[in-house]
Amino acid sequence: MKLKKGDRVVVLAGVDKGKEGKILMTLPKKDRVIVEGVRVVKRHTKPSQQNQTGGIIEKEAPIHVSNVAFVDPNTNKKAKLGVRVLENGKRARVSKSSNELV
Repeated sequence: MKLKKGDRVVVLAGVDKGKEGKILMTLPKKDRVIVEGVRVVKRHTKPSQQNQTGGIIEKEAPIHVSNVAFVDPNTNKKAKLGVRVLENGKRARVSKSSNELV
């Protein structure tokens, strides 16, 4: 999975198609990401130490990584990501559309 926490992405499919948001969490074993403001679901929770009142809470649910696309910070358009090995031997993510480091 080439996407990381903090990347800006746009949703390609589903009810929230076209929405943009920041990745809050990645779940690489399940190939899913949690995007800010996308696929918001309601959960009924009991009162607990963290949530004294309980009740209905809205939170983001995971979305499959194939249904989101990376947004290039330079062009603000969708872009695919690649990997380039730098001179010092480290790997860096590269936007394939603008051919610049991300």
